[in-house]
Amino acid sequence: MTRSIRGAAALTRAVAAGAAAPGASQHRLLQATLRNPRASTSSPWLSELLSGRRWPPIPSVSNGVAGARLVSAAAATSAAREEGSRGAKFLPDDVVLYQYEACPFCNKVKAFLDYYKIPYKVVEVNPISKKEIKWSDYKKVPILMVDGKQMNDSSAIIDQLFEKIHPDDLAEDEEERKWRGWVDNHLVHVLSPNIYRTPSEAIESFDYITTHGNFSFMERLVAKYSGAAAMYLVSKKLKKKHNITDERAALYEAAETWVDALKGRPFCGGVKPNLADLAVFGVLRPIRHLQSGKDTVEHTRIGEWYDRMRHAVGNTTRAMTQSWQESRERI
Repeated sequence: MTRSIRGAAALTRAVAAGAAAPGASQHRLLQATLRNPRASTSSPWLSELLSGRRWPPIPSVSNGVAGARLVSAAAATSAAREEGSRGAKFLPDDVVLYQYEACPFCNKVKAFLDYYKIPYKVVEVNPISKKEIKWSDYKKVPILMVDGKQMNDSSAIIDQLFEKIHPDDLAEDEEERKWRGWVDNHLVHVLSPNIYRTPSEAIESFDYITTHGNFSFMERLVAKYSGAAAMYLVSKKLKKKHNITDERAALYEAAETWVDALKGRPFCGGVKPNLADLAVFGVLRPIRHLQSGKDTVEHTRIGEWYDRMRHAVGNTTRAMTQSWQESRERI
């Protein structure tokens, strides 16, 4: 126990000292962390990552610190409704998503909300304290509040919203149901071994934590290196668990499997996306500009479908926070 505490303290000091270290220095710090796995997993949050009880982060642009001032939720709502909502039969007044910015299941819900032009606000949950959802008996994300009603679990959330938007439609067909299940039971399991495949990719993936998400200053410092080290190790365990021999080959195979499933159609839904299209797009969207995403578009046929989906989903209907908008303006 004492050795573990000392190791964690040493790691924290090293991270604080080397947080701004570029290139080779970052890799040396990561390698030092990997040599002391007990220190890198001493955090309850990282322990949950290692045990698989928490989905590992997938980087993307975050909305910033939870509780930051909203620029104008009303303006976002008005703009979306002026554009013409695909969910015209269902126009809720207040939609709030409790999420981890990088969680693939949260991103499935966001893809659905964006496609159906349903304006929503986001509360970024601190994965360590979870203080933002202390009020809820359900302690996982996503949690969606729709006009005060709580909805849990990404697939169940999407099913409930779809039923409200299309109350007269028949149940989803067998093909659509099959591929939605494939996303949850296969595609998401291929992502992590690719995102954290090498030390470089692990650091790339955790870079966003130092500047985005709901973390304190010290949590950001520790998370970048200890998180990258922990998830580099986790990715190897997940690779073995899911019988993956070559990470990239498995990702490319999944992409090609999806393109084959389209059978020459623009979308799985035919001329317009269905829930399977939105699920695949939702979990892939956050990694599009990571190395794994770039490689997948370069080496498979999925790029054309992805671009069609990007245009079909259109602009997000998420109400941006001031800090998020300012960060985008600086890019």
